[in-house]
Amino acid sequence: MSVTQIKTGDSIPNNVYFGELKNGEEQPQKIARDEVFKGKKVVIFGIPGAFTSVCSAKHLPEFVSHYEEFQKKGIDTVACVAVNGKTSEPLKIPKSTDPYVMREWAKGHNVDQKVRMLADGDKTFHSALGLLQILPFSGERGRRFSAYVDNGVIKILNVEEPGALSYKVSGPERMLKDLEELGKKQ
Repeated sequence: MSVTQIKTGDSIPNNVYFGELKNGEEQPQKIARDEVFKGKKVVIFGIPGAFTSVCSAKHLPEFVSHYEEFQKKGIDTVACVAVNGKTSEPLKIPKSTDPYVMREWAKGHNVDQKVRMLADGDKTFHSALGLLQILPFSGERGRRFSAYVDNGVIKILNVEEPGALSYKVSGPERMLKDLEELGKKQ
């Protein structure tokens, strides 16, 4: 059964959740949709996997370096979400390693709480959004994307072509430009 890809104007589904493990914590937390999006202006970007080439060399570091610019535009949260494993079972905290992978990757890139690192170990988020892909040697992973979500509603959505190396429309510069254009229309 194929899921239709989410689009601008759609709401983030209520039944999605993430795994999150912050510095100093020993056990990952299950984070519901509303904890991330309700009453907030969020820029979220999805990647095929932590520690991968484009994600590590460009996508995450560029969002970290533009963090202050997003704050100036009124963004409450910048978040990164990834599918890092091939688990097909629902996320069973603490068995999924995804929150641990995201925390260690954040440490390696000096994220320092600028970007909220969210794991989608069982693919509920990417599945609900219709943003999954099959990558050689990696299995089912998330498509690379960026979105501006205002109180759970997608106002801007930039989705890359399938593939691990696609990186043309989901970077922070494009999102900042799109936010500026959206501001002019309001």
